[in-house]
Amino acid sequence: MTTPDQITDPNRVLIFDTTLRDGEQSPGATMTHDEKLEIASMLDEMGVDIIEAGFPIASDGDFEAVSEIARRTERATICGLARANFKDIDRCWEAVKHAKSPRIHTFIGTSPLHRAIPNLTMDEMADRIHDTVTHARNLCDNVQWSPMDATRTEWDYLARVVEIAIKAGATTINIPDTVGYTAPNESAELIRRLIAEVPGAEDVIFATHCHNDLGMATANALAAVEGGARQIECTINGLGERAGNTALEEVVMALKVRHDIMPFTTGIDTTKLMAISRRVSAVSGFSVQPNKAIVGKNAFAHESGIHQDGMLKNAETFEIMRPEDVGLTETSLVMGKHSGRAALRSKLKELGYNVEGNQLADVFFRFKALADRKKEVFDEDLIALMQDEERSGEDRIKVESLRVVCGTGGPAEAQLTLTVDGAPLSSEAKGDGPVDAAFNAVKALVDHSARLQLYQVSAVTEGTDAQATVTVRMEEDGRIVSGQSADTDTVVASVRAYVNALNRLMMRREKAGRDAREISYKDAG
Repeated sequence: MTTPDQITDPNRVLIFDTTLRDGEQSPGATMTHDEKLEIASMLDEMGVDIIEAGFPIASDGDFEAVSEIARRTERATICGLARANFKDIDRCWEAVKHAKSPRIHTFIGTSPLHRAIPNLTMDEMADRIHDTVTHARNLCDNVQWSPMDATRTEWDYLARVVEIAIKAGATTINIPDTVGYTAPNESAELIRRLIAEVPGAEDVIFATHCHNDLGMATANALAAVEGGARQIECTINGLGERAGNTALEEVVMALKVRHDIMPFTTGIDTTKLMAISRRVSAVSGFSVQPNKAIVGKNAFAHESGIHQDGMLKNAETFEIMRPEDVGLTETSLVMGKHSGRAALRSKLKELGYNVEGNQLADVFFRFKALADRKKEVFDEDLIALMQDEERSGEDRIKVESLRVVCGTGGPAEAQLTLTVDGAPLSSEAKGDGPVDAAFNAVKALVDHSARLQLYQVSAVTEGTDAQATVTVRMEEDGRIVSGQSADTDTVVASVRAYVNALNRLMMRREKAGRDAREISYKDAG
């Protein structure tokens, strides 16, 4: 296994994925323990160099996830995040120390706005940086340090604290554009100047961490590489706080496609990009916009007559990448109601899903039901079916039956049966339309005070028989959860997505209760 500190190729760019840490901070994007393990495994198989698995001191659940990922991961360096204090750093080390290649990532906000939060003088903060980086290095040979909001930090002070961190033992210096403020020329020049002017800079790797508030995260990250950065911090689908982070798939494919002007390489197997993009979208509840670069539904679609004519004559006329380069299979009718289990298993494997035994039997049953309702079953339909299957595995609340009556004659009426912890419960409700009536029927059976923040419907494929994918986002007492489901019946998909979000909410409630009991026990002790 090659670790980051053993890479000698000057044009090799390390990919540092923070989907499980920074990406998960998107409101509603919280993943379960098993989902984090699955995503980490996919990142490792794809060739990500460093996986930032979480923020170990944030909660017991985060600590356990980081620790388990550290134990299981075969290739990637496993990194945990820690604030600039000994308690955070010690907790981080306890979580990552079992990895084959562990890393501690510690940070502190260095801009005037961020220095004001802990009310530290420049000298006091400099001392803290020295002490905490030294402490981290005494625990771990691989230490990354970040001056949060670096792009709004005074140059003299930024250079000073970077030098301090290097002398204290940091092996990677990450320069975060925490609020997406900088522009490409500034991003490149900042890295270039730090490497040229800070003593010891030649002995460390410089990294870039860009947010997308002004839509320039990918451009800023690539510019930083031009300036000398050799590590890009990014997330799958650009998931992250506010407008998101640098999208892994965008920087990786930009370096691959435009190798003529950016002669840099990564270790990413790009044929796995589409599969992990879909999986992260499913577990986070954040749909990928259709026109999203590289992994969006329309990224390789052509409707214009001129474009279609050009594509038929030579695909390179309007495509600078091949769909198969990112793991995309052509969307075509290959499955139907006469297809057998072997064909379904083979097709799902082609799409990135390995199903056998009872799971295959369950999926095959649902596939047959779908094929009976749809004239054409496309790849996207099968992906939506699989994602729905995975979401319903351990749910405490499940939709058993739904009947809705609606029209111009009056309010819509819904009759609903759910099973809650194995017990069947039924209700009837009215509402302003079929979805409102169905949601009111759910509320009558499941007690909650969550507020619906988002209700979004998108078609999986074309046609009046297309499956609808519904996403809902809900908030209760500061807890934000998302749910998704797909069905040819939009109202059914809506209720299942709503119930999926409620299941996640119940999990969050239970976790909060366990944490509170743990805190109470510790206080009593």
